[in-house]
Amino acid sequence: MKEVGLPAQAFASAEEFLAIGLAQKTGCVIADIRMPGMSGLELQARLKAEHCNIPIIFITGHGDEKMRLQALRAGAVEFLSKPFDDEVLLESVRAAMSN
Repeated sequence: MKEVGLPAQAFASAEEFLAIGLAQKTGCVIADIRMPGMSGLELQARLKAEHCNIPIIFITGHGDEKMRLQALRAGAVEFLSKPFDDEVLLESVRAAMSN
């Protein structure tokens, strides 16, 4: 992201991201489905419960169609299966941030 001029910050977990308190100032979240502690879907639900409408792009090596539909129905803007092309992720982030 930084190589193409987009500010980016990585977090070790969803809990760390939430603890920083930047959710309302975040343009887009890229989250794995499986993470230490809270899962990506749990993070999505938490943000939604807090009325924080950040666009979320999920990436996963463990997803299935049911999980994909769950994420998209809950408002995810993209659900990418690993491995994915970096350009596809970049296009998804740009699209999410332009809405």
